[in-house]
Amino acid sequence: MSRTAMLGALVAAALLPSSVQAQTPPRRPVVTAASPDGSLVVTVTTDNDGRATYSLSRKGKLLIGASKLGFTLTDGLAMVRGFRITGSETASADSTWEQPWGERRFVRDHHNELLVRLEQNADYGARRMNVRFRLFDNGFGFRYELPEQPAMKTMKIADEWTEFSVAQPGTAWWIPGGEWNRYEQVYQKTPIDAVSTAHTPITMRLDDGTHLAFHEAALVGYSGMWFKRADGQLFRSTLAPSSRGARVIRDLPFNTPWRTVRVADNAAGLVENDLELNLNEPNKIGDVSWFKPMKYIGIWWGMIRGDWTWAEGPRHGATTERTKQYIDFAAKNGFGGVLVEGWDKGWNGDWFGHGQDFSFTEPTPDFDLKAVTAYAAKQKVQLIGHNETGGNIANYEAQLEDAMKLYQSLGMHAVKTGYVADAGGIIAPGDKPGETRMEYHDGQRQVAHHLKVVETAAKYRIAINEHEPVKDTGLRRTYPNWIDREGARGMEYNAWGQFANGPDHEPTLVYTRMLSGPMDYTPGILSLEGANHVPLASTLAKQLGLYLALYSPIQMASDFIESLAAHPKELQFIRQVPADWSESHLIAGEVGDFAIFARKDRNSEDWYVGGVNGHTARDVTLAMDFLDPGKTYIATVWKDGEGATYETDARHRIAYATLTVKKGDKLPLWLAPGGGAAIRLHPGK
Repeated sequence: MSRTAMLGALVAAALLPSSVQAQTPPRRPVVTAASPDGSLVVTVTTDNDGRATYSLSRKGKLLIGASKLGFTLTDGLAMVRGFRITGSETASADSTWEQPWGERRFVRDHHNELLVRLEQNADYGARRMNVRFRLFDNGFGFRYELPEQPAMKTMKIADEWTEFSVAQPGTAWWIPGGEWNRYEQVYQKTPIDAVSTAHTPITMRLDDGTHLAFHEAALVGYSGMWFKRADGQLFRSTLAPSSRGARVIRDLPFNTPWRTVRVADNAAGLVENDLELNLNEPNKIGDVSWFKPMKYIGIWWGMIRGDWTWAEGPRHGATTERTKQYIDFAAKNGFGGVLVEGWDKGWNGDWFGHGQDFSFTEPTPDFDLKAVTAYAAKQKVQLIGHNETGGNIANYEAQLEDAMKLYQSLGMHAVKTGYVADAGGIIAPGDKPGETRMEYHDGQRQVAHHLKVVETAAKYRIAINEHEPVKDTGLRRTYPNWIDREGARGMEYNAWGQFANGPDHEPTLVYTRMLSGPMDYTPGILSLEGANHVPLASTLAKQLGLYLALYSPIQMASDFIESLAAHPKELQFIRQVPADWSESHLIAGEVGDFAIFARKDRNSEDWYVGGVNGHTARDVTLAMDFLDPGKTYIATVWKDGEGATYETDARHRIAYATLTVKKGDKLPLWLAPGGGAAIRLHPGK
């Protein structure tokens, strides 16, 4: 078209009647909000098809590009297209709350909030959903809020259509979602665009150095979210399946869990971040002073290695006599509890993935439950209960109330639960008496089950430590008797194959699994041997460093008591190291490589420093800037000995030192391949 013709067309358009001009699509509304310091900005709008989208930028640079929001349903049109923004609201908050136990005593909740109201047009059913965003300086979260409405009474969600379009290339650390082994897998390190379907938290480091971690918070009444790559670096939520077809069924009104993204300049900023805790509701169960963070030992490693059995017979591990020996050792060395696995009836036969024979109140003939708990009470040690279900929650829920009532009467305040079954192998009650259904470990039904266990336990002043759990999503704030979970590949794998976890495993857990909450990793294998003398990918010093790297309010010294006694200097550290902290700081580390923490005891002026290293030896210099000014500290050091390495018998080499330090000092430290360190800093001359 010539220039003259173009000008003519423009003039003609200007002379059109106003009724014709009005057919031009109106400008779509755009809603924005920023974090308190202005660094994070979320933008919400709709596209040409009425699909709601959000994006996130940081310091003017795009982190998450335009990403769609919505749901697909099993009984109606998808809630994806045809939306318009009908309004928005903003708010802000700045408060500090106290944890009854944890990595730090006080948590600041400082955020700005944006609520966006969305409604579909009549052709799509005129349904409404709201999306609430909370922006912190170090991350943000958002959730769907489905209000009461005439167009929909019950929502049957086929899948959730939440996208995360990662705008920059980088590296990801992740484990596959939906596989048979649940969360118990070795982490992969790949380019972001090589991820398939991952569990969360999934951690990324962008090429410009920005660190991201995607997860969820307040997982209640819903299915767990898997993180599925759709194309390139575009990811989409997908929910754990259900036997009922729809992955989530909820009556309105309800809120979904929060979808969360931690954002930081470095690895420390990713770790020292309370985003998910702040997105959970405050304590609902009241006083939990009856639970005391502690170290414990247990009749466990012998079964894991195959020396003893859970089943009854000549090698049965959980006998009255052996338990009393462990109680004596615990009392002598200051351990608060003794875990006993295999104490109850039901372990005989093939219990894996079955569990119908388990009793949670009847002990085996060679285990006198009442005598053992009375013996422990006299020595001020408590028995830690164990409820393995074999994945059969139909059987467990039928006995749950009676079991918790019994344990309270015996003075037990903590129970370890277990759900050993392959993914999709949870046996849940059906709709009719005697009927069962098969569910996923992180599906909506199992999410409800775990909450039922925790709420029932709270009535009887019992704390719960789950194995084979649903991932942690910060619910320990709301239910502080929910003290711990497994939810990753733990120490037990080191008993089953040489270097089964590998030396990089724990330095990766710090920046992935541990972002979700405490883990019962079960450290303290001082013999450094699994079954048939299989070596661990660890030095002796690393076993001590695990107590500082992988937080838990109940820390196990997992080895046989004979092995613990054979390492008196290492046992001294384990006896001293707290399980409850007033402050925690990552003072050196990189994702997957190494992690060194400084943590301050909540009940004294002592600091502890230490952590774990990967497969490469390294020299680090630790700045003592966290110490109180004007004080001198006596540093007792356990560190890798000269020439130590996880690859040979030199893994047993450990060195000790005592020196004085003060604020501002620099402490050089050599970390062996697969090594670690632990330091106690006590104020003194």
